[in-house]
Amino acid sequence: MPTISEKILSRASGKPANAGDFVLAKVDYAMAHDGTSILAVRAFKEMGVKRVWDPDRIIIPFDHIAPANNETAAKLHKSTRQWIKEQGIINFFDVGEGICHQVLPEQGFAMPGKLIIGADSHSCTYGAFGAFATGVGATDMAEIFASGKLWLRVPQTIKITVEGKLAKGVSAKDMTLFIIKNVGADGANYKALEYYGSAISELSMAERMTFCNMSIEMGAKTGIVPADAKTLEYLKGRARDKFEPVYADKDAKYCEEYNFDAGDIEPQIAKPHEVDNVSGVGTLLGTPLDQVFIGSCTNGRFEDLEIVAKILAGKKVKVRTIVLPASRSVLIKATESGIISTLLKAGAIIAPPGCGPCLGAHMGVICEGETCLSTSNRNFKGRMGAGGLIYLSSPETAAASALKGEIADPRELHLFS
Repeated sequence: MPTISEKILSRASGKPANAGDFVLAKVDYAMAHDGTSILAVRAFKEMGVKRVWDPDRIIIPFDHIAPANNETAAKLHKSTRQWIKEQGIINFFDVGEGICHQVLPEQGFAMPGKLIIGADSHSCTYGAFGAFATGVGATDMAEIFASGKLWLRVPQTIKITVEGKLAKGVSAKDMTLFIIKNVGADGANYKALEYYGSAISELSMAERMTFCNMSIEMGAKTGIVPADAKTLEYLKGRARDKFEPVYADKDAKYCEEYNFDAGDIEPQIAKPHEVDNVSGVGTLLGTPLDQVFIGSCTNGRFEDLEIVAKILAGKKVKVRTIVLPASRSVLIKATESGIISTLLKAGAIIAPPGCGPCLGAHMGVICEGETCLSTSNRNFKGRMGAGGLIYLSSPETAAASALKGEIADPRELHLFS
């Protein structure tokens, strides 16, 4: 009667792993980006370890402050590049390749049944592929670099089921915010989430990534969508390794269960300064904006840019609008399809693939007194700039709001009628 997490951690530790057990698990793939790899490398060196456990299973993308925005960042990048070269790590994705949580799936590292650890809290994104994926701190990552193993407490699992169909103008991001509102920012602390139901099955792989990306915003250790035909199709010719999908037993034991109807969900907005401070868009219509940010590891994928371009086509934005593709491949596809041209003609600013203003470090940071509507995953006070106000929404709501210069309902557009 084990859950998906219990089965994956049993395989990774080589012994039965039940909720509450502590296990020493073998990691399949480990990731650290430019913001965390420098700290992990420092701790690795302090341990006196000379070589990483397996250079082929370590992935390092540069995405958080990329390109470097000052001399300090440039020095940190240089130092990490030197260490990567010394260790023979070939899975290095330098400036411009994209956000870690987009690059890993694109490059075939996110696979069903795998244990994937990232030195970034939103590593739970890879659960969209049926993996147990979670984030750790830099010291834990240094231990993984050295040994390929990590101590974990096997989490209890919450089952979330969403049936029905989303209305037009309502997306996976709205469904995610709606669930976070109901579960709460601490409602799944150190729990695994398993997502089921017809509304989940209908989601594309890009939408599932959006969905699992924000599991951490409920305090979850990981969020998992069981692998299906869509998962296997995405991984065809892409998967880096052999894999075996893992499914919960029919009598799997869940500590809690939630059931939702997708038809009850309208466009959602997370208000400052908590991700679970969520309400329907109708209560916030007309809220003035200084900036709209469309991108991040939550909503910078091709599908997101595509819907934004459909909304903005032939029109002009009334507020500065920054669009940031999640990866080089997304940018290339969006360029070749004409999406980038459409966005530029509408007055949007196109930033290079990376995290941009999401973490308040680069390109598009707001200042005190400014308000930003963002498609990213966090709206904590000071997250995008000291004193600024951050509202979170779907790409549809963000694009509709960019046209008005204030929070707007995308369902009012003819496109969704």
